[in-house]
Amino acid sequence: MDSVHSHKVWQETELSKMVDGGVPFPMLSDAGGKIGELYDVYNGAVDVRGRFIIDPEGVIQAMEVLTPPVGRNPDELIRQIKAYQHQQATGEVMPSGWQPGDPTLIPSDDLTGHVWEVWKP
Repeated sequence: MDSVHSHKVWQETELSKMVDGGVPFPMLSDAGGKIGELYDVYNGAVDVRGRFIIDPEGVIQAMEVLTPPVGRNPDELIRQIKAYQHQQATGEVMPSGWQPGDPTLIPSDDLTGHVWEVWKP
């Protein structure tokens, strides 16, 4: 719901001090709450904090909605984006907490009931 101007000020006065050069992507201004309504994060007066990972086909692959008192984890967001990109490029699947370079699995019927033997949690 914040205006383009308030995003610009936030980027210049806060984000650029937390992230070298500021966040490297555009922020969306939803002044009328229409997008918030579509994603069910608009309560009639304000959008709650929501983030959505949407794949190239327009399918929501992940989402997180938090009320303002609780901060979001940008490292986890970036990890999830990298995992989804890796999955789309390779067809492999990743366990919780996967980081690039960690083991993955190629889905198959043979793995059913045996994933624990491969990943050894």
